[in-house]
Amino acid sequence: MSSIRNVLFVMCDQLRADHLSCYGHPYLATPNIDGLARRGVKFERAFVQSGVCGPSRMSFYTGRYVASHGATWNRVPLSIDEITLGEYLCARDMKLALVGKTHMMPDNHGLKRLHLDGGNALGALLREGHFTLVDRYDGHHAEPAGGYAEYLRRQGYASDDPWSDFVISAEDAQGRIVSGWHMRNAHLPARVREADSETAYTTDQAIRFIERQGDTPWAMHLSYVKPHWPYMAPAPYHSKYSLDQCLPVRRAEREREAPHPVTSAYFQQEECANFMRDEVIAKVRPAYQGLISQLDDHLGRLWETLDRLGRWKDTLIVFTADHGDFLGDHWLGEKELFYDTVQRVPYIVYDPSPEADATRGHSDARFVEAIDTVPTVLDALGMPVPDHRVEGRSLLALTRNDAAQTPWRDAVFSELDYAYRQARQILGRRPDACRGWMVRTDAWKYIHWDGFAPQLFDLRNDPDEFVDLGTDPAFDNVRQAMRERLLTWSLGLRNRTTVTHDDVERGTHQYKKAGVFYGVW
Repeated sequence: MSSIRNVLFVMCDQLRADHLSCYGHPYLATPNIDGLARRGVKFERAFVQSGVCGPSRMSFYTGRYVASHGATWNRVPLSIDEITLGEYLCARDMKLALVGKTHMMPDNHGLKRLHLDGGNALGALLREGHFTLVDRYDGHHAEPAGGYAEYLRRQGYASDDPWSDFVISAEDAQGRIVSGWHMRNAHLPARVREADSETAYTTDQAIRFIERQGDTPWAMHLSYVKPHWPYMAPAPYHSKYSLDQCLPVRRAEREREAPHPVTSAYFQQEECANFMRDEVIAKVRPAYQGLISQLDDHLGRLWETLDRLGRWKDTLIVFTADHGDFLGDHWLGEKELFYDTVQRVPYIVYDPSPEADATRGHSDARFVEAIDTVPTVLDALGMPVPDHRVEGRSLLALTRNDAAQTPWRDAVFSELDYAYRQARQILGRRPDACRGWMVRTDAWKYIHWDGFAPQLFDLRNDPDEFVDLGTDPAFDNVRQAMRERLLTWSLGLRNRTTVTHDDVERGTHQYKKAGVFYGVW
């Protein structure tokens, strides 16, 4: 049995890897996240399976690529046939508590088909992806009947919609109430007190949950909604950084000269057209950094709770993000496309086992994927990893420096379904013809687009991904090799999920024992 009894799985929404001091940001101080990295292993090259919240999170929760679990976009529910981390933990008599956001949508058609759409307990669990809700708060639209809204009203924020009226609103120089949906107001302090802000509230819920557990083993997904838009920070975080303390925008004029058709369509969407403007970057980037500083400060409160309760000795901690944020890089806003700005995320694992002592404080440059989270947690708890279904690999082989697990992967994969986006209408595509697939190695990034030419980036000579070689005849051989690599990956996806490998072993060449004698002379 493992000595690890508890699991803390922390996810931030839309947090770029390069916006933490332990990942090299020269001005943005994140001492508490840095402290976690010193206790554990910081993975330098961790990548998500999609640059969109919903599909990315479903890969984190299932350990499966998007092509396998099928939830390709935020509005596409995860099938109830898929097994999530919470359901796996049931075999250990553990519940996976949720504090914060999941982007989980119920598979209403599947629930109805199996007559689980009533009020039964299993149906309720399946609706929430087998999370046990402590406080679900998705934080990207008004939730006037939710727990956070009720909390705000108890604190004196009198409103039918306190999130819109206080959390993402501000007061301008003329005393007018203005909305954080308008990025021109991102430099203003939110009307909510810092102690009542989203990040503070979510941390309070997590701390109370841990304190209530006593010595009972627990597992919690702590999922912060920040630094995701609306980019409104409470005082004093709204003004903690100036523009000259932000990273320079990574973009080149040549990117706009003859862009790939899909990129060109994204350029025309409102968020990207606005983030092309310097005034938008000047307003948003400092506020984005302030939200990250606030997150780090509250994680410090969480670390103090673990220390006070003696939980560092028996708690596995995974810290990551569901994707990054362009913030004007590549002339884009939001996320989605396949640049490292969005696809690469922070990923830190604190393994309390003495077997991990030799790697504490190390940075590991091997490729990590979001799908590695489920097998890492199961492995840490001494549970079997269902490798007929799970497509990731346990990272304990790396935290514990297990040479037997080498060689490690030499490529990562990601997917995009832009059918719900305006880009589809701009391009005149059908909803079933809006897919892209990426394979990234040390040297190359190749993107296959349904109906369009591929993209190719030479990462050694063009690490900023400014020069698209997707149609350059000099790189035909590279494109062919990377396309074959993508094909090989797609042929290896785990689609036979209703039987285990052991089931197959036991059932091989057993037909005569079943009374079947075909082919006998």
